[in-house]
Amino acid sequence: MSEQSKDSGQQLENDRRDSPRVEMRLSVRRAGTSDTFEPREGNLSLGGFAWYGSALPVGTKVEVRILLPGAKEALLARGEVLHVGHGSRGSSAHVRFLELPVEAEMSIARYLDDVELAESRSRGGA
Repeated sequence: MSEQSKDSGQQLENDRRDSPRVEMRLSVRRAGTSDTFEPREGNLSLGGFAWYGSALPVGTKVEVRILLPGAKEALLARGEVLHVGHGSRGSSAHVRFLELPVEAEMSIARYLDDVELAESRSRGGA
């Protein structure tokens, strides 16, 4: 691995840590199909999402519906499976957003900020 590749990989890891991950239920399907959206337990961050259970192969394009608490309509976004992991919860697919409308990105950012602020307050923070 070249030094540039190492630096890029480390930068990617650091970028992903900048956004908290919030557990939530998602609906996922393979992109470009008329398949039914499958409900999955997972998590959401500003850069993407992950789900637990049957994972699709790395490189697979997917569509996700995200219903944020209090929202009237689900957000729809496209992503690509970057990594498939295996842990205590079974298989997991980790996805980065490819197409995320600005309004959806802002809604996710507000939601993540609200969750982080609530958690900080519950720990006795500001």
